[in-house]
Amino acid sequence: MADDFTFEITESLGLISEGKGGWTLELNKVSWGGRPAKYDIRTWAPDHDKMGKGVTFTEEELKKLKEILDSLDIAG
Repeated sequence: MADDFTFEITESLGLISEGKGGWTLELNKVSWGGRPAKYDIRTWAPDHDKMGKGVTFTEEELKKLKEILDSLDIAG
C-alpha cells in the first residue's frame, strides 16, 4: 500500500550531478521500508521529500559495478 512506503537516507556518499530546479543525482545508502540500507543512485528534490527513478545495489553488486567501471577506458 502506498501509505506504507517509507525510506531513510542513512548516509550521503556523494553528489554526482545537479540538474534543473535543484534536483540532484546522488549516491546514498538508503533504508527502504525499514530494511537494511543499500547503496542507491537516484535523483532527489532539493529537500529530499521527492525522488526520481533510481537503482539500488547490495554491497556485492556495487563492488562488481566498481570492477566494471574500473575496466573502462575513460580519460579523466
